[in-house]
Amino acid sequence: MRRVDALLNEYGESHQNKTNIYIHAIAVPAIYFVSLALIWSIPTPAFLDHFDVTWAHVAAIPVLWYYFKLSGPIGAAMTLLTIASFGAIKLLVFYGISVWQFSLGLFVIMWILQFIGHHIEGKKPSFFKDLQFLLVGPAWWWGHWLKRLNIQY
Repeated sequence: MRRVDALLNEYGESHQNKTNIYIHAIAVPAIYFVSLALIWSIPTPAFLDHFDVTWAHVAAIPVLWYYFKLSGPIGAAMTLLTIASFGAIKLLVFYGISVWQFSLGLFVIMWILQFIGHHIEGKKPSFFKDLQFLLVGPAWWWGHWLKRLNIQY
């Protein structure tokens, strides 16, 4: 069995309840977005500012590398989510919304929803077993979409 299949199957074991799956369908990509946005909010040294690069851009490189190592289609899909997340961050900035305050609030709300989903499921979140599952969650989310589109991941 491929590593990506093993990880997604193990993650899926604690995500069987339909309500929990629906909650994760909303919360997982939102948490990915706000995590990038919170990292984006960390002040950068002048040499990065000169290139319009933030810590979120720097962090995205190894994260996307991880996803591409798991699967090319999941890596490509996560690249799309990353680009969309950076676009959403730019929209927050454009409209004068505090990125870190908005993101912190949404981060808390989405994690509360996640824990409600796991309470309904009756199983602990996978990352309690292995922190790697914090990154597997978005891959699992994309795996569902890729299957619906008949794309082999």
